[in-house]
Amino acid sequence: MEYRKLGNTDLELSALTYGSFAIGGTMWGGTEKKEALDAILASLDQGVTTLDTAPFYGFGLSEELIGQAIKDRDRSKVQILTKFGMVWDGSNNGKGDFMWDQEHEGKSYPVYKYAAKANVIKEVDESLQRLGTDYIDLLQLHWPDSTTPIDETMEALQRLVEQGKIRAAGVSNFNKNQMLEAHQALPLASNQMPYSMLNRGIEKEVVPAAIENHIGIIAYSPLERGLLSGKYFKGEQLQSTDHRNSYFGRFDAEKVQAFLRKIEPIALEKDATLAQLVLKWTTLQPGITVVLAGARNAQQAISNAKAIDLSLSEGELGFIRRELTELF
Repeated sequence: MEYRKLGNTDLELSALTYGSFAIGGTMWGGTEKKEALDAILASLDQGVTTLDTAPFYGFGLSEELIGQAIKDRDRSKVQILTKFGMVWDGSNNGKGDFMWDQEHEGKSYPVYKYAAKANVIKEVDESLQRLGTDYIDLLQLHWPDSTTPIDETMEALQRLVEQGKIRAAGVSNFNKNQMLEAHQALPLASNQMPYSMLNRGIEKEVVPAAIENHIGIIAYSPLERGLLSGKYFKGEQLQSTDHRNSYFGRFDAEKVQAFLRKIEPIALEKDATLAQLVLKWTTLQPGITVVLAGARNAQQAISNAKAIDLSLSEGELGFIRRELTELF
């Protein structure tokens, strides 16, 4: 495994980081807890030291599973990244930016983006309890909240740093201007953003600004939730409650399939899967600090971790970039 320094912090993260959205089950057609735990443990055994989660993932379940998985591990050798600011329990009293009504275990919950100071403190204490730890390595504001001044949110994060409850603060889903405004209020460790072969929008403004200001970029959805693995073009089926049934519709399936056929020979030559090739490519892009990859069982986790072992030449990287430019 390869390890990388995050921004101007002293955090060293695994270049391939375990992403735990799917194991929460919500929006993913449910989850198998035993397989989820096996996936986390297999990742750790493969040298993946960094685990990214959020309270919203399974309404606390994802954090609880991570807490269970690391309880017998050396805490100092695991980096826990979690988030705050997506509220579903009604504690915000209707304040914040309404996002959507989320179905969970047969009930519907209104979800809000809400980052007021009191809510930040509340959510962190709840996350610490679910995770079974007394500190979080990186705490990230999950989404911008237009109803709360960013200075107020950053003040709460600064207090948490001083209290030792978090080691560093970051944001997620912030555009360039939002990121720089937050960075002025409190130096940011990172900005977690969607980034993939099919979604390279952050290359234009966010990545250059992050590099200039020494802010790390944590890339999520590098496989576009499995689409770039190619398996859904080969008959793999989704649960009816899996959000990807609609999510995949934002892409031109024929173009994606054509692109994967073009680059698959590179993977085959290296005795690798398409998913491994895509993950490795993503880790090599300018400004990208670490790449999140989800796994719902041990086999997927091991395969993801081994992506780091691949070597891609300048010629291969150039070929992939040219094919992307031509098709998309």
